[in-house]
Amino acid sequence: MSAPIIETASVLELAGRVRTIVTRLNRRLRREAEKGLSPTASLALASLRSRGPLSLGELAAEEGVKPPTMTATVQALEELGYVSRQSEPGDRRVSRIAITARGRQELDRRRRQKTAYLAARLQHFAPSELTQLQRTLETLEKLLTEGPR
Repeated sequence: MSAPIIETASVLELAGRVRTIVTRLNRRLRREAEKGLSPTASLALASLRSRGPLSLGELAAEEGVKPPTMTATVQALEELGYVSRQSEPGDRRVSRIAITARGRQELDRRRRQKTAYLAARLQHFAPSELTQLQRTLETLEKLLTEGPR
């Protein structure tokens, strides 16, 4: 049996640094593009785009918030024209929330803004740093695709 390359304490420290950096970068990107839209609203729009129309309950569960919070979020998005409600054909008491063309355009605009922010910062990196970052990103992607070992 081979010994671990890095001690458990070092792995925990590294995990803490990764979490902190990812959290801070996410917060910075939100500030760059989320002006006027709450993080919950932005995440709800993204979920509706990727998953299609959802009920309020499904959307609240997807985003990990209580239904009253999602109700207020959806009302705000509806007022902006980013989502619409559609009655469920079999049960008119249930409505499904769908992203509108305007909502998709807003998500695209926000994503472009975030990407432009990062691109402007990356332009100041040396080629060797960009190569290192590429390798690091490939490694980080494994956190999202590989299961526990």
